[in-house]
Amino acid sequence: MSHMNDEHGCSLCEDVEERYERFYSKVARGYRVQYDYRTRDGRLFSCVARNLKEARARRDAWLEAANAA
Repeated sequence: MSHMNDEHGCSLCEDVEERYERFYSKVARGYRVQYDYRTRDGRLFSCVARNLKEARARRDAWLEAANAA
């Protein structure tokens, strides 16, 4: 998996692409996933979740809400 952000902290996620990194959170006392997804029209979804499955579920809910609007 390549890096998620450039040197300024901006997402490198390209259109219709997902990127994620697993990291250890001292606050949550466990591993988490930083997740980015960019739509074809350039909108960026980003979240931190307990695992990749949860992150993708959040993305899907976000896409459904955006399409319903």
